[in-house]
Amino acid sequence: MIYTLLALLAVQSGPATAQCAPGTQHPVLVKITGFKNRAGQVRVRLFGGATSTYFDKKQVLVRTEIATPRGGAVTMCVAAPRAGVYAVDVRHDVNGNGKTDRADGGGTSGNPDIGLMDVIFKRKPSPSITQVRVGNGPTIVPIQLKYLQGGSFKPVSAD
Repeated sequence: MIYTLLALLAVQSGPATAQCAPGTQHPVLVKITGFKNRAGQVRVRLFGGATSTYFDKKQVLVRTEIATPRGGAVTMCVAAPRAGVYAVDVRHDVNGNGKTDRADGGGTSGNPDIGLMDVIFKRKPSPSITQVRVGNGPTIVPIQLKYLQGGSFKPVSAD
């Protein structure tokens, strides 16, 4: 009960409240940690339907983007169209140019390990790891940002 009340409060007071106004039936609260710095933009996307379309920019159901908050916890809310199974991704566009660059960070629901070769060969993480079941109340999805370091993507120590 307390957990649900706190989640509902986050829906009403989070930085992306335009997507999840009070009364939203299927809010997905994306709790983002591990920022390398607080520059640029943060984008959250929600995918549904066939698992083969997860993380395909042409198949985005909901997208929201905000300026990276200067400090504190970052929880962004996206409204799922209905209860069901979805996947979420986040990009920290460090220089705010709207393109994915080597300095940018990212992550997906389930926080899978992703290597540089996965990105080069466009291999997507397994749906069994990234799927999130959304019900009629708030669903909290923690995502740890990772940045390119050497030949793999890893969390950074700063936040």
